[in-house]
Amino acid sequence: MNYWLIKSEPESYSIDDLKRDKKTEWTGVRNYQARNFMRDEMKKGDLALFYHSNAEPPGVAGIARVCKETHPDKTAFDERSKYFDDSSSPDNPRWFLVDFEFVKKFDSLIPLEELKMHPSLSGMLLLKRGQRLSVQPVDKKHFEIIEKLAAK
Repeated sequence: MNYWLIKSEPESYSIDDLKRDKKTEWTGVRNYQARNFMRDEMKKGDLALFYHSNAEPPGVAGIARVCKETHPDKTAFDERSKYFDDSSSPDNPRWFLVDFEFVKKFDSLIPLEELKMHPSLSGMLLLKRGQRLSVQPVDKKHFEIIEKLAAK
């Protein structure tokens, strides 16, 4: 099993939205490295930390699970979508996604500043300077540490 962190602005799609919807397609990723993680490495059953970005405060809000592996992101073909890409087509898709299902919402958000205070998380990509990927791998040990922080 692999572990991930997925970012979403809570006003666009939050952990509460995922809880309500039970599952969702992770549309709109338009970074090649993040796309490649979803397309090439995410597998059904993988767990992801659900991170609220551009929030006050930003932080980890809960856990999601990959419930459907890679398939084309149809928003790239929809001219009305803000994620439309005229170089992507159903015959030759450029953008892919996976589906996530709700696992749990933490009792309280674990703020980014709190994560930065834990030396045991120092190697986590999220905490590295300049790291802005919306989909990124997480070491199992970091995932487990964050789960323990959420349980406190």
